[in-house]
Amino acid sequence: MIIIRDGMVTDFGMNTVCAAGTGSFLDHQAARLKMSIEELSRRALLGKKPVRIAGRCTVFAESDMVHQQQTGHNVDDIIYGLCQALARNYLNDVGSGKDIRPPVVFQGGVAFNRGIVRALEEALGTDIIVPPHHEVMGAIGAAWLVHENAVDRRDASRFRGFGVSETEFETSSFECRACPTACEIVRISEDHRTIAGWGGRCDLWEGAVPGD
Repeated sequence: MIIIRDGMVTDFGMNTVCAAGTGSFLDHQAARLKMSIEELSRRALLGKKPVRIAGRCTVFAESDMVHQQQTGHNVDDIIYGLCQALARNYLNDVGSGKDIRPPVVFQGGVAFNRGIVRALEEALGTDIIVPPHHEVMGAIGAAWLVHENAVDRRDASRFRGFGVSETEFETSSFECRACPTACEIVRISEDHRTIAGWGGRCDLWEGAVPGD
């Protein structure tokens, strides 16, 4: 969660507790219910009387879902209850103490799930904006920062082109003799030239290194 005011980041929080809105847990529950993640999202919107599901732990959440199924509750209500639980847990954990105000933008892969979006809208009492390409928003931002930095510095790009995926690299390891510690160094070579190394307790071999 990132809080932005007047174009400046004023607060920040990350998920530290399991099941706090994780996409992998939604994938797991979709598989358990023998449906696709897309159908899980669609079925969540059909829930009219969502049941209460524990959201602090994946084990308890799954146990609650199984119990609610066994007692005859509608699957759509159980799915939306799960969405509410994950939204509630996310706001209680990651959003604890945060001043969340509109506009609220939801990014990441979980934003594909309309049930989670609706549950967050209900919990926050405001509309949620799900932007295009939300699942790769971080990558777009990183690329934009690199672009801005390159324009400001007017440096030549170090991008080697998409053909780099076809380049053959070799990995090997050796024992560094620079000191008595004798660290095992992993080395990456291209055309018999060392281009990177890591594994030492110091930074002697970290990052790009000259060829042998």
